[in-house]
Amino acid sequence: MLECSLEANKVNCTCTYNCKRRGKCCECVEHHRQRQQIPACFFPADVEKTYDRSFARFVQVCQQKSS
Repeated sequence: MLECSLEANKVNCTCTYNCKRRGKCCECVEHHRQRQQIPACFFPADVEKTYDRSFARFVQVCQQKSS
């Protein structure tokens, strides 16, 4: 298993929402999973800024990329 580097994760985090989970990817994934959402880092910047982290929006983004 890879070791988690909090400082490196913070630098690479693309989420524009300021929260206590920034850089703590495991906590972030769990938080969004409980809400049936996808974390911000899976979305392009323009979509991430809308804070729509729904499964439906993720699928829509993926379908647009493959068109």
